[in-house]
Amino acid sequence: MRLLSTAAIPFSLPAIPRSRPSPPFPQIHSFLSPSLLLSIRPRPQLRRSFPPLSMATQPHSEPMNLLFVEMGVGYDQHGQDITAAAMRACKDAISSNSIPAFRRGSIPGVNSDQMKLQIKLGVPRSAQPFLDVERVKSVFPYGKILSFEVVDGGMICSSGVCLEAMGDKNDDCYIVNAAVYVGY
Repeated sequence: MRLLSTAAIPFSLPAIPRSRPSPPFPQIHSFLSPSLLLSIRPRPQLRRSFPPLSMATQPHSEPMNLLFVEMGVGYDQHGQDITAAAMRACKDAISSNSIPAFRRGSIPGVNSDQMKLQIKLGVPRSAQPFLDVERVKSVFPYGKILSFEVVDGGMICSSGVCLEAMGDKNDDCYIVNAAVYVGY
């Protein structure tokens, strides 16, 4: 296959005489006035500052050197059990990860006994009183849980069906989001 050099192809742009500037959006120019088009500006970028990675997110908890943030989503479509949805969200966050660094000594002086976790769950406010935190904590096979935070989040939506045989009280589906911070 032969490649052509761009130097071998004569190329020049023709000069385009302009008596007035062209509109920024010619395809919609006929629908909008020029003064309106000039007032359209891009939105500024929102910037958010985060705490230092080596600090815990909860007051009164010990500091942590952050390695990973694992995220997951859990659902409970039948039975309206917010704890089951939260457990699934946590399992989803940690299930597709292997952390050999804690077992192989990749971090000098650190093994799975020194693993620290911070858990943050987004749970619909109306379901938060029914969340069994101790059952959710049982999902994590090892690591010391430094903090467990429940915030407003997740969702309650319709599953489209109510099956009494599966324990449904209504057709609500509970959705929980989880963020699991892993460090040492």
